[in-house]
Amino acid sequence: MFAANVMWGLNAPIGKSVLREFSPLSVTTFRMVGAAIAFWILSIFCPKENVESKDLLKLFFAALFGVVFNQGCFIFGLSLTSPIDASIVTTTTPIITMIVAAMYLHEPITNKKILGIFIGAMGALTLILSSQAASDGQSGSIVGDLFCLIAQLSFAVYLTVFRDLITKYSPVTISKWLFIYASVCFIPFSYHDVAAIDFTAIPLDMVLQISYVVLCATFLAYILTMFGQRLLRPTLVSMYNYVQPIVASIVAVAIGMDTFGWKKGVAIALVFLGVYVVTQSKSKVQLESEGKLKD
Repeated sequence: MFAANVMWGLNAPIGKSVLREFSPLSVTTFRMVGAAIAFWILSIFCPKENVESKDLLKLFFAALFGVVFNQGCFIFGLSLTSPIDASIVTTTTPIITMIVAAMYLHEPITNKKILGIFIGAMGALTLILSSQAASDGQSGSIVGDLFCLIAQLSFAVYLTVFRDLITKYSPVTISKWLFIYASVCFIPFSYHDVAAIDFTAIPLDMVLQISYVVLCATFLAYILTMFGQRLLRPTLVSMYNYVQPIVASIVAVAIGMDTFGWKKGVAIALVFLGVYVVTQSKSKVQLESEGKLKD
């Protein structure tokens, strides 16, 4: 989950750059179709798995929440609002995930879990708000922020509701179906935007940036997320979202767009402390085994 969120953290500035050349519909289509092709090619070299018919339907809805609504809404939101607003909205993911997990999986909302989320959120917000490179001069937008929030809610539902399905099949099998369904759903809306692109005129640097968005921030990141979902509880998986602003800040310092001060050091320490505290919170199964949770 740490590695996946490092890739997503790098995707924010790279994705914003790509959006200056292509429409949100086109960029999202690149991600979905490109990842679908990559996963299907990879599946050729992996052991074959037969997916049950009932699970194919579940995978369709998993694709809607985990890919279509999540990626589609976020890229639209990012195109309408500022990077700083989009980053702040992503800090709500662990909170939303904790609530959805409590409602759907009956996971307990423990004091440690609340404390860890609060500490991590304070660290992430401190890091975002102290960054000189957080905003590119574009003002925020309520509509854009709302789209980013819907993206986080959608991903929280995906992490929680479809966790059993994710653990039933291999990450490659799950991902190839998720992205083929997502592509089928999205292409009818993006066909005209993509068809209007002169692919022969795309400069090499933009090709490399698009390749990163497709292969790293989508293909590899989703494989790693699947492994994380199999081993970790939904709330803890979502806590790693706080790694993204750390990565963005480090990149900004590395390229001379920002400076590293004590505030950033404290903020990063708070993020990792928050993640650690959540890892120490007990699950429903652990509490039941101790006789502390009644049916």
